[in-house]
Amino acid sequence: MNWKWILVLILLLLLVIFTVQNYEIVKIQFLFWSFQTSRAIVIFSTLFIGMIIGWIIPLIKRG
Repeated sequence: MNWKWILVLILLLLLVIFTVQNYEIVKIQFLFWSFQTSRAIVIFSTLFIGMIIGWIIPLIKRG
């Protein structure tokens, strides 16, 4: 087995463990908007938004 596949499998296992441990439903409120979702989804979406912002800011500074 290739070492890259082993790394991918380990990361997927950690992702599954993280998701199972953070499955609790939380309520999100922003101004007049409110919804309930899994805590893991909130954490992943926050990470994704941060990655997008971190990718866009240097592009704006260069341009």
